[in-house]
Amino acid sequence: MQKDVTISIFEVVGSPLCVASGDGQKVYERLASALKEGRGVLLSFHNVSTMTSAFLNAAIGQMYGEFSEEQIRALLKVQDMQPDDLALLKRVVETAKQYFKDPQKFDQAVRDTLGDENDGE
Repeated sequence: MQKDVTISIFEVVGSPLCVASGDGQKVYERLASALKEGRGVLLSFHNVSTMTSAFLNAAIGQMYGEFSEEQIRALLKVQDMQPDDLALLKRVVETAKQYFKDPQKFDQAVRDTLGDENDGE
């Protein structure tokens, strides 16, 4: 049986500021690797002071494109997250689930809302 792993966001990012999607990608790669091995992951947000949706989309949101919600719920736990950041994470997760349910429909809705910049070319 594989041993569960704790991933410290602060240690992976090297800063209390979790704002860049590139830093979120570093977290995602560690998460995805552990989940592919069937290992449980405790994601610690200890010492993290600032977080953006771009970071969370890269770190956690994109997991919904590769793993089932059941796998994620069974294997991933978070701790030491501020209430505001937890609310942001819930929004990111809900958006990711909607997106990966039907990416083409989601993309079309965005294009319809923003307009297609290639119209008339």
